[in-house]
Amino acid sequence: MKKLFTIFLFVLLLSVTVNAAANMEITFWTHEDPNRTEIEDRYIAEFEQANPGVTIKRVTSASGKIQELVLTAFAANQGPDIFNMSIEDEYAYIVNERLAAVDFEAAGYPSLKAVYDAYVPGVLDPVTYKGKLYGLPLELTNWCIFINKKVFRDVGLDVEKDYPKTWEEMVEVSDKIAIREGEILKRRGFDFRYPYYLVAMVPMVEQLGGKLISDDGKTAIINDEAWLNFLKFMQEWGPSGRNLGSPTYTNARTLFNKDNNDIAMCTTGLYQEGRIRADNLDFYNSGEWMVVPFPVFKDAVKDVPCAYYGHYYMVNGQKPKENQQMAWKFVAYMLSHPEEYLTKVNIVQPTVELMNSETYKSMPYSDVFTNDMAKAHVVYYGENSAEIQALIREAVESVMLAGISPEDALKTLKRKVQEVLEEG
Repeated sequence: MKKLFTIFLFVLLLSVTVNAAANMEITFWTHEDPNRTEIEDRYIAEFEQANPGVTIKRVTSASGKIQELVLTAFAANQGPDIFNMSIEDEYAYIVNERLAAVDFEAAGYPSLKAVYDAYVPGVLDPVTYKGKLYGLPLELTNWCIFINKKVFRDVGLDVEKDYPKTWEEMVEVSDKIAIREGEILKRRGFDFRYPYYLVAMVPMVEQLGGKLISDDGKTAIINDEAWLNFLKFMQEWGPSGRNLGSPTYTNARTLFNKDNNDIAMCTTGLYQEGRIRADNLDFYNSGEWMVVPFPVFKDAVKDVPCAYYGHYYMVNGQKPKENQQMAWKFVAYMLSHPEEYLTKVNIVQPTVELMNSETYKSMPYSDVFTNDMAKAHVVYYGENSAEIQALIREAVESVMLAGISPEDALKTLKRKVQEVLEEG
């Protein structure tokens, strides 16, 4: 009788487990990208068909909004099963132990070592903490400069010879291209990706010999002169200086694809090629755009291109174990299509196999991105990296828009970032 009861209990538990899996909803939050939506909706349908009873609910948000939404959801203990953001925004969730470590078996790997071996060395370091792996990369991205050749020709510039190699040249070229109505810029030569100060602007400071944080992690804002010169450059760039751009204008990357003679250059990644193709096929096929390396200052002491960053898929550690396993299984299914992500979305999943493939090497200007990345470093990430980025934004926008002197902005920035470090 006892044996029969044991068997009955086992069957009952198995039935409960199967029913739970057969009625499972996995929430998946990610940033907007129409090209990704097209293929990921198909992956979801295929995965649901192969796993009856499992529903994947994919929710997209603007790339500048998802950080706030994820933070608010986790604060209320209502985070999604799966989410992805840039590592500087995600890292706090790792160190605050809100995530589930990668389940390599659910993801289809024979061992944790096999996961590391599948990726380019160092790529998984930012999501490794206390010996555990907490994320798998959707993409590894660095930015270069996209150029509309027609706008250069319109002002008599030979783009092959005259594209800006230094930031000083960027100022002069942009001034020549700019069209203004009073103080309003109707056409910009170039403008920055203002929300992403850690990715694109900290490297500019490093070119001048500065650093964000000391090597021992204890001191903020190294080399005042370098930071001061950078802030003076941004002040001169803005409305109260040469009036070449501003955080108040529409993002240059967003305008570039339209080819409406309102922007000549923008900073963005290889993925932009897929977006040009989707948004404006005629422009994509026209041969009227090109990609060049990230500029350096004329008197740079270091050749530092734009930092690279990773968007990593992560799984909520508060979800039931069976949800975590199913989430990693689904993530692995999506990531089993690296060549389709590259050819249809132009994002690079940094596997050894893909980076050595002819598919990657044949992408337009992939060599420009590869060469810049070889000289670059990963974006600064830490428990308080999002807060530090907000403080850099405050400093830059204060000199560009609020009439604050670079000296005062630097003093405030240094004090506040040091406080963040010490609080951390």
